Amino acid sequence: MTAAFEGLDRRGPVPLYAQLDDILRRHIDSGEWATGMMVPSENAIARDYGISRMTARGVLNGLADEGLLVRVPGKGTYVAAPKIETSSPAFHGIRAQLEAQGFETTTQLVRAQVVPAGRRVARHLGVDAGTQVTLIERVRSADGNPISLHRSWVPVALAPDLIDRDVVGEQLCTILARDYGLEAARVSQQLESVQVDDADAPLLGLPAGRPALQLEDTSSAERGPYEFSRITFRGDRIRLGFTFDIASGSVSHDVTTHM
Repeated sequence: MTAAFEGLDRRGPVPLYAQLDDILRRHIDSGEWATGMMVPSENAIARDYGISRMTARGVLNGLADEGLLVRVPGKGTYVAAPKIETSSPAFHGIRAQLEAQGFETTTQLVRAQVVPAGRRVARHLGVDAGTQVTLIERVRSADGNPISLHRSWVPVALAPDLIDRDVVGEQLCTILARDYGLEAARVSQQLESVQVDDADAPLLGLPAGRPALQLEDTSSAERGPYEFSRITFRGDRIRLGFTFDIASGSVSHDVTTHM
């Protein structure tokens, strides 16, 4: 009889699947199962603990649903990276939040150039298609791991010479507010699940086709919209949550980043 098998109390009131769930959680919480480590298979767990494969699968799936494990079809099950909590970038920049929690952040400028606004960008900014806008594209990393790809479009007429500003050393929202008087009075957001395309995959350190969360923001001052942004978060590191305060009518947002 193995030590693992002895860990289950078959005579007690706690169901076997709940006992197994607790045991596996302790392996993860203690660090015995380190981040990125492949955990035993369903068959191995079923054999070692003297339970059915269906029970083992249910426990592993439950831990994966919570983000503690990552199940990769055809390859195995791995320990997911630990998570950090941040709020929506509409309220506070991702960079500032990560740094406040002690993470070392870096920003890679992919490009900064003046381009004609496409129809979708123009619609969100309330301008004509072809209007000159400044496109700022950056990759945000935490502790050396890319977590998000940010693209922002701002009309040149509202922020002249934005292309020459230090968008790596400072947050774009800070530059827009301080240098151009553009502060958000209203933010409209849309969130959808996407697959990382061939162009974005190497920037995010992912294979093409992997799942990602894409958050689109339209920021408006009192006089109208001034920035449209599209943030692509790594689907294996981010979970975006919304909390609704029904009484006050307010909404708060949480982004969970798997590091």
